[in-house]
Formats: sequence, structure tokens, C-alpha cells
Amino acid sequence: MNRLMIVFVLVLGFAACQPALKKAPPIAMEDFFRNPEKTAFRLSPNGEYFSYLAPYEKRLNIFVQKIGADSAIRITSETARDIAGYLWKGNSRILFLKDTGGDENFQLYGVNIDGTEQKGLTVFEKVRTELIDDLKDVEGEIIVGLNKRNPQVFDPFRLNVLTGEMTQLAENPGNIVGWMTDHDGKLRLAFVSDGVNQTMLYRETEQDQFRAVLTTNFKESVSPYLFTFDNKMLYAGSNLGRDKSALVLFDPAEGKEKEVIFETQDADIEGVDYSIKDKKLLSVSWTTDLEKEHFFDADAEAMKKKLQEKLPGYQVNIGSNNKAEDKFMVRTYSDKSRGAYYFFDKTTGELTKLADLTPWLNEADLCDMKPISYQSRDGLTIQGYLTLPKGYDPKNLPVVINPHGGPWARDYWGFNPEVQFLANNGYAVLQMNFRGSTGFGRKFWESSFKQWGRTMQDDISDGVKWLVDQGIADPKRVAIYGGSYGGYATLAGLTLTPELYAAGVDYVGVSNMFTFMNTIPPYWEPLRDMFYEMVGNPKADSLMLAEVSPVFLVDKIKAPLFVAQGANDPRVNKDESDQVVKALKERGIDVEYMVKDNEGHGFHNEENRFDFYRSMITFLDKHLKPQEK
Repeated sequence: MNRLMIVFVLVLGFAACQPALKKAPPIAMEDFFRNPEKTAFRLSPNGEYFSYLAPYEKRLNIFVQKIGADSAIRITSETARDIAGYLWKGNSRILFLKDTGGDENFQLYGVNIDGTEQKGLTVFEKVRTELIDDLKDVEGEIIVGLNKRNPQVFDPFRLNVLTGEMTQLAENPGNIVGWMTDHDGKLRLAFVSDGVNQTMLYRETEQDQFRAVLTTNFKESVSPYLFTFDNKMLYAGSNLGRDKSALVLFDPAEGKEKEVIFETQDADIEGVDYSIKDKKLLSVSWTTDLEKEHFFDADAEAMKKKLQEKLPGYQVNIGSNNKAEDKFMVRTYSDKSRGAYYFFDKTTGELTKLADLTPWLNEADLCDMKPISYQSRDGLTIQGYLTLPKGYDPKNLPVVINPHGGPWARDYWGFNPEVQFLANNGYAVLQMNFRGSTGFGRKFWESSFKQWGRTMQDDISDGVKWLVDQGIADPKRVAIYGGSYGGYATLAGLTLTPELYAAGVDYVGVSNMFTFMNTIPPYWEPLRDMFYEMVGNPKADSLMLAEVSPVFLVDKIKAPLFVAQGANDPRVNKDESDQVVKALKERGIDVEYMVKDNEGHGFHNEENRFDFYRSMITFLDKHLKPQEK
């Protein structure tokens, strides 16, 4: 996926849950949406400690435990919001991010691993902190980006994590949308956008001036993963002159590809794994229906194979490691398991289980998520996932159509609490990677441009038709539910194809294309022209945008609607939901509206998640009335 698109983004056998099997016992809604028992395990650089997030006062906080010890200590006490993310900085200090009420203006804090000396490091009002480089080999410093000087752009700063002292490394002239360092923590790359064209800027040393080395339209890109270990070349994902993004060796001094290291015609390359200690690439990954991986290193491949043999039946991901790269955190998951964390000692081969994320859920009671595909009306292959309720005859079922957000993102195979919750309540769930979903190549992505409410929506409607034609869906009991762009797709479905749906749930979705484009976060402003090309220009494309803005089409809605919104949402302003609710109520249409004053783009606080999903299932049951529970 084009690196500029990251800012806009906010997964056939139908007999896996066999009808002959007993129906799964009802599972409490809270068990799907409770905070995990423990999650986000990280190893200290010296490999002597590990950390994790776990609930305290219903919020995820940081705990630290010495390897081999029986208990951990809690080092943070956040009660308003979950810790949004954290990392080790050296062996004795941890840095973490949190925002206020979902406003996504993340602030950085530091705390010692014994819980002492907690300090706010980038605590500025209406300022967002972004991590540029955690400087693993530099004691006590990191590099962050802050939009403190200008809310639309981020300047890079070298930050002392003990004192909070900052040194500005460069000033963003107003068009730089990303910065990148080399392995020595030197600021060597910058990425410029005029909204449509993007330019890579490069310099040999920090004493040199940045110079432009490559300019492309945003549809083509070179997205660096890391510098080569001599800091001269780049390992990058590139779709220059090709449909699928490949892993290439790129010379930033000349602005040219030097070598294609790996490519597949099945999908875009998604990421690389590498060894800092041994200074080499280990593997490259991509996703079709399931995650795939190609290894460059025999030792890394052997270790992965050994772990898969020890943990059969699960996807195995190797995560955090110590600096010596002989101790690792390992995560497992499947479609029926949120997963578990393990500590792996490569030297001894010992694998120690640390925690199940949701030990209260029994995999035997959950349902398979099956990869599927169908043809769109204009001949595209749309891939997706179908989950059927356990023990039901897969005929004439109530169905929830669940388009993903983004929209330039995608659905993946794996544990999805929403999907499993709906299936446990008797619903089949269809997720589809409609045109524009990422990972399927440039042509598929570009086919979505200016197609909100048009062919993108047709792909969703064609999924409904496919389910009906298969005999799986009861055409009178189909609902549509989604968040963000999926919320827009819900409203578009109810207004543009009202005959398809018996109910809809819009979760922080767009209703008015004009007001949406005028209320984007300030740090998306440099990309406005790109959004105009991808979504539509409110002036030049005003007729088209009016035709696909659900707020102007509410008189078409026949089905009841449930709307949920965070009051502090910086991406989809609360006014998007207010408008459509007001318009519906003025026409006497059944609409339920839930607003949470301490949330933003989606509900993160546990009690708010409980309220939302409790109301959602009550709403769906009322209007789709599953014949059996």
C-alpha cells in the first residue's frame, strides 16, 4: 500500500460448522469484548524482563515481570483510557502513548520499570506525537514527530526520554508527510506530497541538504522498509512499472531500483523481517486469503518451522526479541482463538506459555471463518470470508453483511470478536474485500477511485446476491453493519439499495461527502488533492458526491437504523451522524442513536463497547428475528 495512504486508513467449504453438530452454547456478550487478560508482550533489550498490558480499573496498563519470577508489578495507573501503545527504551525505562477521550492527539510519557519517575514528555494541547525512530542503540534518546508548530505538518525532534529536553532536527516546509532515519539514527529521507505527486528527498549526511531523487504520481510509489545495513541502499516495496508491489533494492542516491529481491503475482508485499544483530533480511510476507511468508535465511526458517511443530493448528508470529536475538516473544492465533503468548529461548529450545488472551472462550464453541470468493457484476473476483453459526443448517439464515473500514484497508483471516459474537447469536457473517481493498495490486486499488456508493457498493450488493443464490441467506433477513467507511457503506446500502436490507448499523460512518471532506484532521491537509482524486472534489464532482451522500437520500430508507458515534472523533466528525439521525427523525423513520462523550473513532473503553454491542444485538434480533437462538 502506498505509504501516503496509511493516514487514511483509520479479511469454499461451507461445512466447517456442520449442521449435524450441536449448536454452541450461548456466550455472554461481555466475554467477546472484555479486555484481554494479558496482551502486547515485549522483551527488554537484555532479555531479563518482559512487559505486557493487562487491565487495571478496566483500562489496559503496563506490567513488568522478571523472567523466571512468579509475579509482575504494575507500573502505570491509567483509569481514563487504555495505554495506546508502548515500547522499551533501554533496560530500565518504558515509553507509552495515550490520548484524551479518543481525540488521537497522542502524548508520550516515560516511566521506569519499577514504576518510578513517570514523566510527560510531549504533553502539549492539541498536538499529536508520532514515533520516527526509537534509536535502539542510543541511550536515553528517541526521534519523534510533532505538529506543535503547525497542526498540518510534523517537525522531527530528538527527545531526551529522561528530561523531556528536545532538539529540533529540521523544519517541515509544509509539504513533508514523512521522515526516515538510517540504522545510525540519522535523518536521511523525507517524503514530500503536493497532494497528487510525491517526491522522495535524500541526503548522504545530516550536514547535507535534502535533494529530490524520485517523483511519482501517488498511484506509484517506493515505500522504504529500512536502509541496507551499510546505510547506502534501501529495502523497499515498489509498484513502479508493475501491478503488485515487490520487494526491491533501491538506490536513493540515484533514485532507481537496482534489483527485484522478491515478488509474487498473488498479492502486494506487506512487510519484511530482518536481523539487526546479523545484519540480514530474514523473510518477506504477503496475504492472499491467508498470510504467506518466504524466507531468505535458513536458520530463521528452521526456527519458524520448529515453533509451528510445537504449536500445531495455529498461525505463529514471532514478535519482540532481545538485542542478542536468542530470546523471543511468540504469538499464536486462529479464526477461533484470539491467541496466546509464549517465551521462546532459542539456545535451549524451551517454549514457555505466558498467557492466553481470552482463556474464558472455548474454541470448540466458536465457528470457522472460511475464505470465499465471488464475481462482481463487471467481472472482478471479490475475495472475502464467510462465518456460519455453529450447528445450523446453512440455508435461509439471517445474515450480517460486514464491509470493512478504510476503505483502503482489507479484512484478514483470524479471530474477530464481532464476527464470533454474531455467529454465536445465530447470524451468518460475510466480510468482503471490495474493490479498493489493499494488497490486491494497483489496478484493483485504482478501480475504487471516485466509486464510493458506486461500484464499491455494487461489490457489497453482489455479495448479498451471491449469498442468496447459494441458498445461505434468507433474503428477507439481511442486515448490513460496518464502522468508518463500513458505516458509510451501511448508509449507502440502506439508501441506494433499500430492497436488500432489513436493518442497518452505522458505526462512526460518513453520511455527507461534502461535510466529511471539509472536516478532515489538519494533518491530512497536505493530501487533500489526493483525496479529491480518490474520493471526489466537492466542487468539480459535486453532482456525483450529492448522488452518493446518504444524508440526501434518507427518503429512500425503508429499514430501521442504529447509529453509534464518538463525540471526539477526529476522522468522522460527530456531525456526520447528527445529520443523518436528524434527517431520519424528521421523516419519522425508526433510528436509534448512541453517542459516547469520551470516545473518538470507535469505542475503546470497555464499558462503552459493552453498551454498543448489547444494543446492537438487541436491535438486530428485533428486526431480523433469528428463528433459533
